[in-house]
Amino acid sequence: MLKELRIAGFGGQGVILSSIAVGRAATLYEGNYATMIQSFGPEARGGAASATLILSTDPVLYPYVTRPGILVVMSQEAYTRFTPELTDDGILLVEQDLVHLDNLVAGRRVYGIPATRIAESLGKKMVLNVVMTGFLCAVGKVVGHQACRKAIADLVPARFKELNLEAFEKGYEFGLNLASPNPSPEDVDAALLSLESMD
Repeated sequence: MLKELRIAGFGGQGVILSSIAVGRAATLYEGNYATMIQSFGPEARGGAASATLILSTDPVLYPYVTRPGILVVMSQEAYTRFTPELTDDGILLVEQDLVHLDNLVAGRRVYGIPATRIAESLGKKMVLNVVMTGFLCAVGKVVGHQACRKAIADLVPARFKELNLEAFEKGYEFGLNLASPNPSPEDVDAALLSLESMD
């Protein structure tokens, strides 16, 4: 098993925490190998932020990703900058309220989630990255549900643990309910309704 992915957005969205959670889930809780390389724009908050991950059942000999098979984007800048490097048959996951899709490549599977709206419904916009992480686990199947849940519980402050775990579950369930790529608005509404029924 070898999976290469990039998670990108702007500083302050929690891109790096999401990446660490996925890598931690793969290594500590699934017994696999992972490398992560992170990068930031000139501004710590508001500038570009991204991280690449390689997940493998074997030791990773070369840690750099040039053509990820999965790309998660949480800002328009990230979409514009990093979408060209996605493999032609790759999976693109977007924060659909923050990213306008254009110049789509045929063959790529595109999935959108209103992660910010879901985070706001939980009372904290800052957990949108954890919503996206749950969505990534459900759609991208990069690591298992329980492994990623444990990794998030390890990484977040104790007082925010329940909030973050709920955010993760919301993103995960939304992904499970959004069964096909390039969903219609009706598909998204149905997935949101299904989330509301969890409450």
